[in-house]
Amino acid sequence: MARVLISMPEDFLNKIDQVADGENRSRSELIREALRSYIYKQKVRESAAAGKNAELLESLLQ
Repeated sequence: MARVLISMPEDFLNKIDQVADGENRSRSELIREALRSYIYKQKVRESAAAGKNAELLESLLQ
């Protein structure tokens, strides 16, 4: 597995650690899950936008 070095404010890291501890997960697990969720939501938004664009194009071509 690749390693990534990121910078963030100390207080934000403390919040991440609190959530991870509360869920009995590692910091890395929590951040990976957050990024998976973000990527999934981004794909859903892109899909919705593509659907709207297709509907608009279809209405223009009628």
